[in-house]
Amino acid sequence: MVGLLNIGSLVLGLIAWMLPVANLMRYEKHDHRNWIALSIMSISACAISLCLQILYNYHLVKIADWTALMDTTGAVAFVATVLLIVTIILNAITLIVYRDYTVK
Repeated sequence: MVGLLNIGSLVLGLIAWMLPVANLMRYEKHDHRNWIALSIMSISACAISLCLQILYNYHLVKIADWTALMDTTGAVAFVATVLLIVTIILNAITLIVYRDYTVK
């Protein structure tokens, strides 16, 4: 059951990246509805993904699996940083592209 935390984190991280990309792909179709909701969902998926990783690390501490914690902490910190930075950049690009439609 605890292994689902990592799978859920991965899936939500991919969703956090796919939503702004879908927003940017829809821009040419002149369908500018719900772009703000999709951006909020993207940031929320990123936050939940990071929370699941924190819960998995907490589980490793609780069961005192120090070797697994020491082996994975560096990679988890790096991947979490990449996830957060790419999500922020993609949503910032979406905001810049759609900013003209916000001022109506």
